[in-house]
Amino acid sequence: MIKHAIFGNILLGTFGAAALVINALPAQAGEVHNRLENQQDRIAQGVSSGQLTFGEYRSVENHVDAINAQRERDLRNDGGHLTPAQSHQLNRELNNNSERIYFDKHNLRKQ
Repeated sequence: MIKHAIFGNILLGTFGAAALVINALPAQAGEVHNRLENQQDRIAQGVSSGQLTFGEYRSVENHVDAINAQRERDLRNDGGHLTPAQSHQLNRELNNNSERIYFDKHNLRKQ
C-alpha cells in the first residue's frame, strides 16, 4: 500500500515536471491558427444546419476575426512567433469563443 502511494507521488511529480517543460516551450502559432479554423468550421456547420441565427453567426464570427487579427499582429511584432503570454491570451479568448459557439448552437433559437 505504501509503495503504491510513493509510486503515485513520483508519477505525479514526473507529470508535473513534464507539464512545466511543455509550458516553457515557445508557443506554436499553428495551434492557434488550427483552433481558429476549427471554430470557423463549427460556425459554418451551425449556419448550414440552422442552429445559428444571423445575429449569433455575426457575433461569433466577429470574435473569431478579432482573435485572428490579434494573432496576426502578435506574429508581425515578434518575428513570426508567439510568446507564451500571447499564446495563453489567444487560447483564453478562443476558449471563451468556443463556449459562445456551443451555447449559441444549442439554445432554442433557430434560423
